[in-house]
Amino acid sequence: MMNFALHSPESRQRLALALLWITPALWSVNYIVARKAPGVVEPHLLALGRWALAGLIIGVIARAELWRERRAVLAAWPQYLVLGSLGMLICGAWVYQGARTTSAMNIALIYSASPVLIALGAVVWLGERFSARQALGVAVALAGVMHVIVKGQWMALAQVQWVTGDAWIVACMLAWAAYALLLKQWRSSLSATARLAATCAGGVVVLLPFAVWELLQPATPAWTLQATVLTVTAALLPGMGAYWAYGYAQKVLGASRVASSLYLGPLYAALAAWGVLGEPLGVHHAVGAALILPGIFLVTRNP
Repeated sequence: MMNFALHSPESRQRLALALLWITPALWSVNYIVARKAPGVVEPHLLALGRWALAGLIIGVIARAELWRERRAVLAAWPQYLVLGSLGMLICGAWVYQGARTTSAMNIALIYSASPVLIALGAVVWLGERFSARQALGVAVALAGVMHVIVKGQWMALAQVQWVTGDAWIVACMLAWAAYALLLKQWRSSLSATARLAATCAGGVVVLLPFAVWELLQPATPAWTLQATVLTVTAALLPGMGAYWAYGYAQKVLGASRVASSLYLGPLYAALAAWGVLGEPLGVHHAVGAALILPGIFLVTRNP
């Protein structure tokens, strides 16, 4: 998406290695935005602004290809509406909705189990092979997710104070797994950049009526400078910035090496939640991470 003046393989390698550490931090910014948004901007308005701005920038970059492939884009418009619903409506607005009642750390840890569901879905849906090691990883990671949701109180589940925010984030995790599997199943002649621009357009279409409804509600806060800052931040850092950084690093280093950097996401989210938001970190977070991250490793590592 960008063309850096990096001519030597060594300089490209150095940049890609640096981006391995930066990319999860960029994605973690979205958890901070989500927790700052309540009372400032409504969930669907924030998601609409984020993906409309990101889609506009990506569309300008990929404009030549999108025009050249316009017939293919129009022929596949139902797919882009589905992908936009999963990736921008559910994994966008619903994250912001869930963040009203759950913590940034819970969001990061629950979301981090999505590679496990993607691997499981690939077996059930796409017919890929699944080993006993991967099955163990699924069980361990999902146990970690449940440990976070029940706040470690397995022996006193009746006393657990359930929060609706965790349910919203579980729905987002499921939607992200479906999104990733559909991207793999639905072949496209477009490049990754052009396809993302088309998906953003689908997301804007499905988000628009919900955002208009929010805008018409009497309790909706007036648009402020803070709302603009949150929207632009969400579009540029966890949207444009994380996408480009991940794509560049993957191109230089390969998919398997870059995928391992995603394990840093919960760590960065924990530091951000504690340092920026002042959220306390509980023992159940540490135990959940100790189950989820090894589980993801068992499921996703190469044989």
